Order: sequence, then structure tokens, then C-alpha cells
Amino acid sequence: MDPKRILVLVGPTAVGKTSLALQLAAELNGEIVSADSMQIYRGMDIGTSKPTPEERRRVAHHLIDVVDPDESFHAVQFQKEADRAIEDIQARGKTAMIVGGTGLYVKGLLHGLFEDPSVDKFDKWEEKLNYYKSLGENPHKTLESLDPAAAQRIHPNDHVRARRALEVFLRTGKSITDLQKEHGFQQDRYQELTIGLTMDRERLFERINARVDEMVRAGLLEEVRALMARGHSPDLPSMRSLGYRHLTKVIAGETEMSEAVRLFKRDTRRYAKRQYTWFNNQENVEWLAAPFRAERIIETIRAFLRSV
Repeated sequence: MDPKRILVLVGPTAVGKTSLALQLAAELNGEIVSADSMQIYRGMDIGTSKPTPEERRRVAHHLIDVVDPDESFHAVQFQKEADRAIEDIQARGKTAMIVGGTGLYVKGLLHGLFEDPSVDKFDKWEEKLNYYKSLGENPHKTLESLDPAAAQRIHPNDHVRARRALEVFLRTGKSITDLQKEHGFQQDRYQELTIGLTMDRERLFERINARVDEMVRAGLLEEVRALMARGHSPDLPSMRSLGYRHLTKVIAGETEMSEAVRLFKRDTRRYAKRQYTWFNNQENVEWLAAPFRAERIIETIRAFLRSV
């Protein structure tokens, strides 16, 4: 098999990627490289829908539990770590399967990434947090005056991307938009077969709502309490993710549990819509509609892996 040939499985949250990936891995002698920007964090298990210990015993998984919640991890790091994992998997004669819904991780792995010059500016999270605070309560407003091109591309409520764009501008004197255009995306770091999973929108939203309810029953609130007890601030990027940010407000007494769950479901549905939009705009995605049956696509995958 060509060492640059990999299988990629993408789609929105709760669509069924994990279940299908486990079936495919069993048939293809595969190992899974997680392309999920939240499953990298240790101790964040319930809210990220990590594969269970039993599932991880059945099929080897890579890039899960990589860093602590107060450590930074970005797409360029993912690319490097995923490259190493793929090389290791294929050196042992197995099939590398990239599975996840973080579009930037997948795109960076396949085509390369613009290396953000702000990424390594701070050694400690506390320093970065203080720097962010120095930019003001509304970084998007600051960005509008310094880098209007970047501000136009970034949603006013997306403070993480706005702050990153500000860091780039303040460090380099250039717009992150211009730097990204200069870099562009490389072509075909791997030869991939990318399968996208899709289902009826109403059915997907029902699955999302049910998943959130199950997370709550499984003890997500207790998981968030434990993370905060270990000193992980609600201001951390990891703790501002879906579910975690909603329940930190419950713990702080700012929101009732029922309202937090409602908002968690709503925001997850919105996130799924954004994931669909991202992957729909990518080339070479072969969409597979539910119900998903591994046997329907096994031969297509095997033919791709064997082709010259």
C-alpha cells in the first residue's frame, strides 16, 4: 500500500462516526487517528464523547488524551503528531484512519497549514490570559480598527479567533488574512479517500439532544466540578467549549441546570450546522447517507487502498 494513502472519515457531531469507524477498522486492520480538537484533553471524557475504554481496547486510537486542559494545542501541532502516528501505523502494516469533526485539523493534515506566528509567543497560559485581558473585553472591536480585513471574516462573538488575529498583527505588523494568503494550502500531503457522513437534519438534532441528556446522566456536571477543583479556570479555551462552558455557569450559580442544558443542546446543533458547511465546501468528500453499513463501502475502500 502506498505509504501516503489514508482513509478519512468526517461529519458533524453525533452523526455516528465512532461506531462506523470501529466497524471499518475491524475489517481493514485499521487504527484510528482522532481529528477531534477536544478529545486531546485529559480528564475531559464525558463532554467530548471519547471512545470508551472498551472501544479503545478493540481498536487502537491515537491523539486522545495528549495534553492537560490548561495546555495549548493547535492545528500545526496536530498535523505533526498525526503525521507521526500515520507513519507508525503504516510501518506496522495497518490502515491509518483519520476520524473526526474538526475541519481545520483535517484540512491541515491533508494540505498543510499556515503556521500562526503568534502560537509560541507565550510559554504559560497565565501569561496568555493576562495578555488577552489587556486587549480589552471585546477583542473584535479592537481588531476592527487594527485589521478590518480579518475582523470582517471573524464573527464578532468569536473571541478566540479575534484574539489570535490580534496577536498576529501586533507581533508581525501584518494581517493574518494576508499571511494566510501568502501561505496558501499545499497540495495533497496524502492521497486520501474522504468519506463524509450525513443524515436527515431533524434526526441528527434528535441524536444531539439525546447525547446531551446522556452526558448529563453520565455525570458531566461532576466532571466539570472535578476539573475546576484541579485548578482549571473557566476562562481556559478547553473549558469554554461546548458543555463545559455551560456547566461552569451552573457551578458558579449564574445559570439554572435546565437552562444550561437547553443552551448546550442549542449550541451543539448550531455547531453541527457549521461542521456541515465546512465539509460541504471541501473538495473530494464522498458523502454517505444514513443508515451507515460498513459492508456498503468496504470494497470501495479496499480498492482505493490497493490502487496504484
